[in-house]
Amino acid sequence: MTLQAATPSLILASQSTSRASLLRDAGLAFTTEPAHIDETEIKHSAQAQHLPADDTAALLAQLKARHVARRHPDALVIGADQLLLCRDQRFDKPPDLATARSQLQSLRGQPHTLVTAVVAQRGEVQLWHHIAHPRLTMRSFSDEFLDSYLAHEGDTLLGSVGAYRLEGMGMHLFDHIQGEHAAILGLPMMALLGFLRQFGVVLK
Repeated sequence: MTLQAATPSLILASQSTSRASLLRDAGLAFTTEPAHIDETEIKHSAQAQHLPADDTAALLAQLKARHVARRHPDALVIGADQLLLCRDQRFDKPPDLATARSQLQSLRGQPHTLVTAVVAQRGEVQLWHHIAHPRLTMRSFSDEFLDSYLAHEGDTLLGSVGAYRLEGMGMHLFDHIQGEHAAILGLPMMALLGFLRQFGVVLK
């Protein structure tokens, strides 16, 4: 059964394996093309301007999509970004396991919000955007568990803003989760599929 129209082609402006898996599991045909924008510089500039987390995530998602859409003006390009907020502090992807350990210690026993933005772009036009706010509460795990977890997951944690992978052993870190599972993984699929139906990319 074919759910997707032949045109426009769909491009995911991301190198995230989680986001690609979500689109693939939904039966969508797409290609991936990372935008390679300077995310660190953009985030620093946004914080210097006191840009809210929602606006920062949306800006990053749009810049990724726009960067790729300029090379493929006839395609529909999906850009996404995710920020983590805990007690007014923003967390980013840890550069190493020592930083990951420190981040998880800070998040331990605390609720946090994942600001997950997605944008659809065609050429120079942003057609749609959405921001989800899943909320997760970590349990008060022991240092012994933390060290075992880090040893098991290793460098795979460095690709996540929370230093955890909910699709893996990261489920053991939590007491409570609110929000769409896909949005936690980095792409709010319910909202995105709704847009794709509205835009005629997939069948209504």
